[in-house]
Order: sequence, then structure tokens, then C-alpha cells
Amino acid sequence: MSINLAVFAVAAFFEIAGCFAFWLWVRRGATPFVVVLGVASLAGFAFALTRVDSAFAGRAYAAYGGIYIAASLVWLWVMEGQSPTRTDLLGAALAIAGAVVIIGFAARSR
Repeated sequence: MSINLAVFAVAAFFEIAGCFAFWLWVRRGATPFVVVLGVASLAGFAFALTRVDSAFAGRAYAAYGGIYIAASLVWLWVMEGQSPTRTDLLGAALAIAGAVVIIGFAARSR
């Protein structure tokens, strides 16, 4: 399970960076070249997510959602300089717990 969590973290970084590139271009007037980097990052995200040890893509995506939420709050804090609120942290903790339940017990339910 720890390898899956590491893969989810890498995938989250690539997805958030890719989407943020579009945010920079559309909302902050960055050069269109940033979008090229964003597309490459999103391709890296898609590839990384295929490395998750899961028999079904839908289950991997569902578990990934929890990690994505937490990673988005880290991005908010580190890259955008905004501290997550208590409710942000509570929501992320609940989402991660859900991800662990989904991916951690998937092998037992096959």
C-alpha cells in the first residue's frame, strides 16, 4: 500500500502542476508555452496513475481522489502561500482515510 501512496503523490503533483499551468495562462496571463508544460505534466499524471497496483482503474481513481485533495492543500500552502484552514485539514484527513480504505482493503474484497 505504501508504494500506491507514493505513486498517488507523484500523480497528484503532476496533475496539479498541469492544471496550474492552465490557471497561470488563463487567469494570470502567462505565456502559452506554460500550457505546453502543463500538457506534458498531465501526460505524466496519466502515466503515473497507471502504476497503481489495482485490478480496476475506477478503484484506483477513487482512492487517488483522497490523495489529490490533500496534495491540493499542500500546493495551496507551498506554491500559493495560503494556509489551509482547519476545515480544509479535516476534509483532507477524511478523504485520505477513504483512500486508504478503498485501496488498502481492495485485495481482500476480490
